[in-house]
Amino acid sequence: MIEIKVPELAESITEGTIVEWLKKEGELVTKGESIAELETDKVNVEINSEHTGVIKEFLFQPGDNVEVGQVIAKLDENGSESSAAAPAPDAAPSEEPKAAPAPEAKEETVAVESAEKGKPAIASPAARKRARELGIDLSEVPYKDPLGRVRVEGVEAYKQAQATPTPVPSAKQPAAAPVVNDDPRVERIKMSRRRQTIAKRLVEAQQTAAMLTTFNEVDMTAVMDVRARRKDAFYKKHGVKLGFMSFFTKAVIGALKAYPYVNAEIQGNEILLKNFYDIGVAVSTDEGLVVPVVRNADTLSFAGIEAEIGRLAVKARDNQLGLSDLQGGTFTITNGGTFGSLNSTPIINAPQVGILGMHKIQRRPVVVDNNDTVEVRPMMYVALSYDHRIIDGKDAVGFLVKVKELLEDPEDLLLEG
Repeated sequence: MIEIKVPELAESITEGTIVEWLKKEGELVTKGESIAELETDKVNVEINSEHTGVIKEFLFQPGDNVEVGQVIAKLDENGSESSAAAPAPDAAPSEEPKAAPAPEAKEETVAVESAEKGKPAIASPAARKRARELGIDLSEVPYKDPLGRVRVEGVEAYKQAQATPTPVPSAKQPAAAPVVNDDPRVERIKMSRRRQTIAKRLVEAQQTAAMLTTFNEVDMTAVMDVRARRKDAFYKKHGVKLGFMSFFTKAVIGALKAYPYVNAEIQGNEILLKNFYDIGVAVSTDEGLVVPVVRNADTLSFAGIEAEIGRLAVKARDNQLGLSDLQGGTFTITNGGTFGSLNSTPIINAPQVGILGMHKIQRRPVVVDNNDTVEVRPMMYVALSYDHRIIDGKDAVGFLVKVKELLEDPEDLLLEG
């Protein structure tokens, strides 16, 4: 009997949550074939079998937490495809006519319907847990997100859609199950593993770093003018849209070169100055915020940056990011303006020591320096949160002023970029 274990994933990942089994007990699996999807702190990964055989037993259920190296299933190397297929409820019916009626035939029909009804559904661990609490078959829930996954909201919507809600039979509850909610108006939802990790790291960043935020504002007139004049030709030539992120990425790189301590890391009593520019770009997904990294961004053109950010964003929203897409990063940019935020204080993505927050572009009256007249301009507030342990206020302000200057003079940005 072969034991299937949770493989080594990455240096910082020691455990995960089983999202779903991709095979059934008694089913044949070949070497290299995926048998389970595992949710980790950073990404979802598939666990592959290193042997060919028949799955004899699953030791955990979807929603259970497992550790690296832990046995999660058992495989019989001597099993065969025919023996694996025989007990399956959807196997081909016997060609011999059935002589007797049907108590047994009826039972078989019920079993087939039950098996079809119990067909594994793609769902988040929280949705599976909530479905178990409510006695709901996930395969019957029609409410799914764009990726085809059932979430807690879909389970609750399905429950409310039933004409007569069916209480969960007490026999299905664990022996010592606590009361989930005393107040029916309150819903208790378990945080996903990724959300727990995000929460833990954000708190750690605030507790370990001497974090401070400084603000400035950028007149986006010049950048918007360049985009308006060049966007069609840019798209025709490169096949990607000219967005704001390439301008901000280039401006950040120029400022990091001028203020290298913002592109650093603290390790014990030492400062690691990083002479490369792997820029993290925060992307919001259904499972929470992730920060894929644009590698060697200083060597990329505007089109290269836009294409890479677009590729990573699609992978993030399709839940296809790999660990290599998320590891490292020397500085992060986050854009709350896509959700309408006018200003904010972003939290450092440790162990980095700086993060730039972009915000909504809003037209408002400003005094134009060269003639003291008031004009309506497209303005954006920008925020730099930084670790005051190694970055002084002067450097932080200077960094943000440099970003502002480069964005307000795109020709200078092109020359320095």
